[in-house]
Amino acid sequence: MTRSLRKLYSLLFLALLLGLGLWSLGGLGSFQRTAQMTTLNGKLAKAAETHYDAEFPLKRIGTNLWAAMDFKLFNEGRPGVVLGREQWLFSDEEFKPVASADQHVLENLALIRGVRDTLQEHGVQLVLAIVPAKARLYPEYIGEQTPTRLHDDLFSRFHAQARQAGVFAPDLLAPLQSAKDRGQVFLRTDSHWTPMGAEVAAQQLAEAISRQDLLSHTPELFVTDTQPSAPYKGDLTNFLPLDPLFTHLLPAPDTLQQRTTRPAEGNTDGDDALFADKQIPVALVGTSYSANPHWNFLGALQQALRSDVVNYAEDGHGPLLPMLKYLQTDAFKNSAPHVLIWEFPERYLPMKNDLSAFDPQWIAQLKKTRNAKQDLALSSHRTEH
Repeated sequence: MTRSLRKLYSLLFLALLLGLGLWSLGGLGSFQRTAQMTTLNGKLAKAAETHYDAEFPLKRIGTNLWAAMDFKLFNEGRPGVVLGREQWLFSDEEFKPVASADQHVLENLALIRGVRDTLQEHGVQLVLAIVPAKARLYPEYIGEQTPTRLHDDLFSRFHAQARQAGVFAPDLLAPLQSAKDRGQVFLRTDSHWTPMGAEVAAQQLAEAISRQDLLSHTPELFVTDTQPSAPYKGDLTNFLPLDPLFTHLLPAPDTLQQRTTRPAEGNTDGDDALFADKQIPVALVGTSYSANPHWNFLGALQQALRSDVVNYAEDGHGPLLPMLKYLQTDAFKNSAPHVLIWEFPERYLPMKNDLSAFDPQWIAQLKKTRNAKQDLALSSHRTEH
């Protein structure tokens, strides 16, 4: 190689490095500094480094290329998603095995019984809303990967064990299956139900509560407004990091029609009720199925029950932790509701929960209930068969 060619290669290499460096600096334009980030405590440098690393162009290109190869060659996404037929996506929590699942089921059932007993001591009727898995409702769209045996009868087992423990748990599977003829009850690219699915569940719960005569209150009227349908990118597409180079490979966005529920004009419960010392009729505790306003589950319950509902659901913490936190609040201790609806997706039953934030003695006391031996016998019987 001649001296002039070596110089040319060196200049081209330096120009490439300079170009990539300038390109990568563009990512810093979106960096936002907070008051807690200072030079002295090191948080500013750490935050800037993390942001720069996330926005580095070559990293995004490599991530896109690797994800595209997995997607096209092996029909796979990142851990967290399972690819189904006709662009349907499922959470892998509905498919994969869970270590020590039987033990976690027993522990979670013991906590459910403890919650029921605590609520009963305060005169609160528990209504357990077990949300069936998306893969259970739409098995026709499951692809090559199928749920493990753990998930085959998880929903029916959960209901059987709830009945044995004396927990009122209306069946949501049958009405959701019937509603599929009228439209989607779960989003195609998301792990959650649609506003229609949430409405079907709310109506079923309201009918069951009415049949049991669990709620005595002055009916209130609520009105639900619908917005025009709009494209919606589901949360499961986050496990397909194909943007921006291979966006065209992503499943088409869902169509979401946002709903918003509000009190109707002329409600009998007037402004004076705001200052009245009255017991809350209904409370709601659960996961993002209840906490996320996109699905309007809270509003659907208010309209179906013809009652105000106070929402204590939380996003991203599963069903048990928000309930345990609620039981320790002044809101529960000083103004417990008549009825508490606990939205509980079936896939969380065999999962381990991090309860380190709670008093271990209190957790142990919750688990000490009269039906523990019966549940243990039931689990042993299932394992034998």
